[in-house]
Amino acid sequence: MARLPVPGSLLVPDWHLSPDSEEYFRRTRHRKRFGLLDAPVLPPQLAVDTVGYKVFLCGKSGVGKTALAAHLAGQEVPSLHHETTGIQTSVVLWPAMLRASGRVLLFRLQLWDCGENALRRFDHLLPACKDQADAVLFLFSFTDRTSFDDLSNQIARGSDPSDSAVQLVVGTKFDLFMHSDVTEREVRDFQQVWGVPVFRVQSGGATVGLEDIAPLLTTLAERLWHRDMQAAGLCAPPQPEPTHS
Repeated sequence: MARLPVPGSLLVPDWHLSPDSEEYFRRTRHRKRFGLLDAPVLPPQLAVDTVGYKVFLCGKSGVGKTALAAHLAGQEVPSLHHETTGIQTSVVLWPAMLRASGRVLLFRLQLWDCGENALRRFDHLLPACKDQADAVLFLFSFTDRTSFDDLSNQIARGSDPSDSAVQLVVGTKFDLFMHSDVTEREVRDFQQVWGVPVFRVQSGGATVGLEDIAPLLTTLAERLWHRDMQAAGLCAPPQPEPTHS
């Protein structure tokens, strides 16, 4: 397994709090939903390079995949839950600053969400979601114990040993702690065993700001950028661990 980047080593983690970032976020986050072919209109002084990635959202029915996609895209979450009947795509635009050069990149994340029942009924949907996916977000709900217990199956089904897709886990409905069926110790144990970080997001009806989604999106962007740098031979290869006699 390739060595992962140290958090904050490639992208400035708190850049979204900087005054320099305000205009970028205003033009990419506060508007109507972006379509697959849409792009934000930026003035010349804010011109940036855009890098695009496909991200597959994987998880049991009802864990909040559609709500997470809306949160990440800066859109309103639907008030009524209904099973996604097929593949639903949405676009998340996330500007970030490279630590080494101070250059701003616009990460264009195309989220692929598919209902669990549809995946079971139609064999071609899961391969379509996984095909050329750059990252997979595995979801569970803190209020649904079975979704947490099923994470290992979701990871096995949603990823292939031979691919280089970035993998992260997202625990939804974290704010409903009075109804939580998953303990913090169990989450820590999972992270240690699987080596995959777990991010926490609030329920669909909660108000979500940049500070709530920035850790997840910045980490996702940083790992995707690190993967591309490695593929281009621009990152030093991992060194072998020292042996002790």
